[in-house]
Amino acid sequence: MNNLAKRSITGLLLVIAITAAVSWEAGSFICLLAVINLLSLLEFYRLFHTDNISPRKIPGAVCSLSLLVTCFLVVAQDSNWKILLINIPALSGIFMIELYGKSEKPFYNLALTFLGIFCITIPLCFFIAIAFFPFPNASYHPSVILGYFIILWTGDSAAYFAGRLLGTHPLFKRISPKKTWEGSLGGAIAALAVACWIPRVLPVPNPGGWMIMALIINITGAFGDLIKSLLKRSLNLKDSGNILPGHGGMLDRFDSLLGSAPFAFLYLVLFRSV
Repeated sequence: MNNLAKRSITGLLLVIAITAAVSWEAGSFICLLAVINLLSLLEFYRLFHTDNISPRKIPGAVCSLSLLVTCFLVVAQDSNWKILLINIPALSGIFMIELYGKSEKPFYNLALTFLGIFCITIPLCFFIAIAFFPFPNASYHPSVILGYFIILWTGDSAAYFAGRLLGTHPLFKRISPKKTWEGSLGGAIAALAVACWIPRVLPVPNPGGWMIMALIINITGAFGDLIKSLLKRSLNLKDSGNILPGHGGMLDRFDSLLGSAPFAFLYLVLFRSV
C-alpha cells in the first residue's frame, strides 16, 4: 500500500473518530483531548530520551492530565475555579521527584518535562476553553469544535495536494524543504472557502467571524507545523512517531491544532466574534 493510500485511510478513520467524540457530548470531547494529550506527550518525551537525559514521563503525564481535567471542570462550570489550585502541588511534585532522583542532568529532565506540558497540554486547555466560550454561562458548543477541525483538515489537505501539484518555491527551506508557498496559499484559500460554508451547515454563532478564524487557524497552524519540523530536524528525524500510518506520529498530525488554539482563543477573548 502506497503512502497516499495509508494517509487517506488513516485520515478517514481519524475524521470519523474525532467527529463522533466531539458530537456526542462534552464528556467524550474531553476524553478525546485526554487521549491526544497523553499520546502526544509520551511521544514528545520519547523523542528526547537519551542515556543521560530522561524526561519524567509518569509525573509529567499525571500533571498534564490534572491541568486538562481541572481546566475542563472550570470552563464547563462543574467546579469552582479553586480546583485549579490542585495543579500547584502537582507541578511542584515533579521538582521533588527529581530532587530524590539520581540523574546526572536533573534540570535537563525538568526542562523537557515542563516543555512537553507547555507545548502540548497548555494549547489543549485553550482548545477546551474555545469549546465553552464565552464565559461564564456558555454551554458546550460541538459545532464550533467541528468547524475548527474542518478548517484544519481542509487547509492541511489542500496544502498537501497543492504543494505536490504546483509547488516550486520553498516556504522555509532550512526547516522543511518540501513545504512550498504554493501549497500554503492553496491551504489558505481552501480554509477560507470552507469557512464560508461552515455557517450554512453547522449552527455556529456569528458566521462572519469564521473567515477571520480560518486565517488565524491556517497561519498559526502553519507555524505550529514548522516548529514541529524544527524539532524533528534538530533530532535528525523524519517523523515524530509511527502510530498513525501515512501521517507519522501524534505530533505530526496535531501540530497545527497545538499551534493555532492559543491564538484562536486570544482572538475570541479580544473580539468575541464567533
